[in-house]
Amino acid sequence: MGEKIQLTIVGLTTGHSQRNSYTLILGEVDGELKLPIVIGSYEAQSIALVIEGLKPQRPLTHDLMYNFFLKYNIELTEVIIDNLVEGVFYAKLITNQGGITFEIDSRTSDAIAMALRANCPIYTFKNIMDNAGIVYEKEDEDAINAPQHKKEVKPRTGNDLSSMSIDQLNKELDKAIQIEDYDRAAVIRDEINSRS
Repeated sequence: MGEKIQLTIVGLTTGHSQRNSYTLILGEVDGELKLPIVIGSYEAQSIALVIEGLKPQRPLTHDLMYNFFLKYNIELTEVIIDNLVEGVFYAKLITNQGGITFEIDSRTSDAIAMALRANCPIYTFKNIMDNAGIVYEKEDEDAINAPQHKKEVKPRTGNDLSSMSIDQLNKELDKAIQIEDYDRAAVIRDEINSRS
C-alpha cells in the first residue's frame, strides 16, 4: 500500500455542512498535513470522552467492545485508515490474539474511538495524505485547538458555574455524567480544572 504515516488527534470541531456532524482532525506526527474526517455525533461524543478524561456512568458501545477485547485477550495493536473512496474513509483494526494477527474492517470513527481506549497508534498511507490531507492556516489551527464546548454549551440551570463551590461543581459533574450530558460535564470539568 505504500509508506505508513502515523497520525495524532489534533482537534474535534462541530460540523458546518451537516447537522449533527463533527469534524475530527488528525495530523501527521512528523508533518504539517491534517486529515479532516466528518463523523457522527455519537462517535464524536465517544471520542471526546476519552480525550477529555471523562468516564461515563455506564459503558458506551466502544467501551463495551474494548472490554470484550480485554476479556478475551485481544490486543488492539494499531488502527490503519487504509482507503478513501468518494470522500469516505475506510479503516481496519489490527488485532493480535495468541500470536495470530487479524484485520477487522471498521468505520474510521469507530476505529479511532477504539484506538483511544487501547492507546494504540493510528496510521494512514502517504497516498491518502497526498489526496486528502490539507495544511491549515494559523487562524484555522487556533479555531481547531479552541475548546468548542466552551463556546457552545450553556448550563441548563440558571446557576453560574463560577459562583459554585468545588463541592457543588463535583455534584453537578456527577449529575451531568449520570444523564449522559457530556458537553455540560466537559464545561463543569473545565471550571473545576481552572481553579486548581
